[in-house]
Amino acid sequence: MNIDEKNIAKKDSITVEFFYNNIKDRFKLKLLNDQVGFDRQINDHNLHRPGLPLAGFLELFSYNRVQVFGNTEMRYLRNLNPAERRKSLENILKFSIPCLIITNNNKPTQEMIEVANKYQIPIFGSTFATTKLFYLISDFLDDQFAPRLSIHGSFVDVYGVGMMFIGKSGIGKSEVALDLVERGHRLVADDVVILTKKGEGILMGSGTELVKHFMELRGIGIIDVRSMFGVRAIRFQKRLEVIIELEIWDDHSDYTRTGLDSKTITVMDVDIPYVKLPIIPGKNITVISEIMALNYLLKHYGYDAAKVFHDRLTSKIQQKNKEINRSIDYFEHDFE
Repeated sequence: MNIDEKNIAKKDSITVEFFYNNIKDRFKLKLLNDQVGFDRQINDHNLHRPGLPLAGFLELFSYNRVQVFGNTEMRYLRNLNPAERRKSLENILKFSIPCLIITNNNKPTQEMIEVANKYQIPIFGSTFATTKLFYLISDFLDDQFAPRLSIHGSFVDVYGVGMMFIGKSGIGKSEVALDLVERGHRLVADDVVILTKKGEGILMGSGTELVKHFMELRGIGIIDVRSMFGVRAIRFQKRLEVIIELEIWDDHSDYTRTGLDSKTITVMDVDIPYVKLPIIPGKNITVISEIMALNYLLKHYGYDAAKVFHDRLTSKIQQKNKEINRSIDYFEHDFE
């Protein structure tokens, strides 16, 4: 089964200005030369350390990536005389490089500042170690360039399991989410859920910047879950692990009875466990949702109740002709 993916969006590029403004405080970045090249485009989520290009080998130079200068690159440059240093920097900075980042609190040489200003390339510096900064910036750029999909639904963290409720408008998705929040679970997003693909098999869900943790309840209006229930009732993002489709009971629809025929739904090429949950008067969807979350956790830790019951039933059938026994084992008196 597939979900409608017409609204998948993916950024082709971001500006150096956007990049710098969003990470300068988190990653302790400072501008080290003139404020130039802030309109340059970053269109690759990978980073590059230009060790070989500095030494003159330019055939495989990934100049379109953010360039990171660590201890190795800076020590190499300092071991050159000023003329050689300028030539080495000219060789790589003449390319259309988005920006340079110097790590480990290293300071740029005078030639580096002059050449970077000449070619309008911003230089940023950080006190972080190269390995740490590589990881943090790569994660940030992965988020920026990851495919995104907006889905109409309600997304709740139930016992640590990310559960998204989908279904026709007015079916009661928000009411189920609100009931779960009242029972101590955490709202991620309501109405519009933004799914971001992280890696090959991970979808992270969050709300929009505008709506965040506001919720619309028909007949009441807009409520602010964070203000009403406190910070314990919300979270800003969560991995999507189960999709539950709510629908009015249909006598002609096929609903699972044993759980052996588990279904999945494909979202951005990721298979997510999928449950079609019929709604009838008196059915407690909130409690059932909690049970589904707990059952998912049991499966995650290697225990599948449906398979255990199936194996037990099969074993019993195979043994029925080998022994005569009552259908129920119990003591003659009402003792435990």
